Amino acid sequence: MDLNSDLAEGFGRWTLGDDAALLDIVTSANVACGFHAGDPGAIRRTCEKAAENGVAIGAQVGYRDLAGFGRRFIDMDPVELIDDLIYQIGAVSGLARVVGTEVTYVKPHGALYNAIAEHEEQAQAVIEAVRQYDPSLVVLGLAGADWLGWAEQAGLRTVHEAFADRAYTPDGKLVSRRQPGAVLHDAQEIARRCLRIARGEPIEAIDGSQLVVRAGSICVHGDSPGAVGIANEVRTALTAGGVRLKPFAPATVAVSN
Repeated sequence: MDLNSDLAEGFGRWTLGDDAALLDIVTSANVACGFHAGDPGAIRRTCEKAAENGVAIGAQVGYRDLAGFGRRFIDMDPVELIDDLIYQIGAVSGLARVVGTEVTYVKPHGALYNAIAEHEEQAQAVIEAVRQYDPSLVVLGLAGADWLGWAEQAGLRTVHEAFADRAYTPDGKLVSRRQPGAVLHDAQEIARRCLRIARGEPIEAIDGSQLVVRAGSICVHGDSPGAVGIANEVRTALTAGGVRLKPFAPATVAVSN
C-alpha cells in the first residue's frame, strides 16, 4: 500500500501544513504545481526533501485558481486545459530534476479531481495531457472512477486512491466539503478505517451503509488540522497490521544535476 499527501501548498509568505514532517511519514508526495497553490521555492524544497527520503513525486495538477485553492470548477476549453496541465507537469518536473529526482505520476487536484469523475470532456483532457507529456507517467485518481478506465484504454497505467480523512457516499464518491461530516478528524478512527481499506474490508459510508474501497494508495490531506498526527496514526496502524508501505511509482533513476 502507498500512503500519499498533498504538499508544497504554501505560497510566498503564506505557509500551509508541515511538509517536512509529512515527508518523514508518507511514501508519495502530490506536489502542487503553482496553479492552485505552491511557488517555485516551495516546490523545489519539497522535491528535495522527497528525494532525500525516497518519497515518490507526483505533479498535482489543477485549475488556475489560487484564490479558490483550486476547489472551484472552471468550464475550460479542453485544448486550453491540456496546455495548462502540461505546463504544470513540466514545472514540477524541472524543479524535481535539478534536485536529483523525477516526477513519476500525476494526480488531479480539488475541483478538477471531482469534475473528471462526471465530466468526460475534461477527463479526456487530463488523459491527453499526460499522454502527450510522458505516457510512462502513472495517473492517480478516485477508486472506481470511470476516467481511470478511459486512461487505461489510452495506454496509461492507473492507481486507484482512497481517502483517509474524507467521508464517502454509498456509491463510492466523496461527500462534498459543504456537507457536515465530510472531513473526518478522529486520528485513531481514521487509522482503523485505513487498515480496513488496506485489507479490502468494508468501511462505513455517510449513511451508515457498508462500502468496499479497492485502492492501491491512501491519501492524508496535508492541509487538514492535525495532519501530521493523523498521518502518523495511519502509518502506525498499517505497519502494525502487517501492511507494507511503499511508493506505487518510485523514481527509476537518479537524474543528474
